[in-house]
Amino acid sequence: MTEGTRWQFVGFVAVLALLYFVLRVGLGLGAFAPDLLLVALLLAARRMRAGWAAGLGCLLGVLDGAANPHTLGAGALVLSILGYIGARSREVVAGDSPVLLAAYLFIGKWLYDAGMYLLMMVNESAGPVTVLAFSLVAAAYAAAAGVAAASAYRAVA
Repeated sequence: MTEGTRWQFVGFVAVLALLYFVLRVGLGLGAFAPDLLLVALLLAARRMRAGWAAGLGCLLGVLDGAANPHTLGAGALVLSILGYIGARSREVVAGDSPVLLAAYLFIGKWLYDAGMYLLMMVNESAGPVTVLAFSLVAAAYAAAAGVAAASAYRAVA
């Protein structure tokens, strides 16, 4: 995703983050909305240095924690780590293929859910296999939303 200027891309990431809060909090969709905050972080991390991507992850995690105080510290930590890993994986996931982008977003979302489960043990009643299996569906949903958002950005920029 090298099209467009830096400010156009910053606006794109900001729109994704704003849309995340509108869908999850404003419209009350909760888990039924795609995780556009993570998609925004992972797409931005491909264009940033590792330290800046980790900082963006921390900022987005704190913003998410402001809307959902139950996950404040854990969300910021996991998003910081994923921002760093996403920026460092730029050499491995080179190119703008939609299939590679979908795999990148899928793995990123699944790692986010796994990290959140490990840090918080969110569902004590459900076992890790159940939680991480549901996470595969959420990861596919986030990857599809991310590929669609990246395609829309390419068409506009």
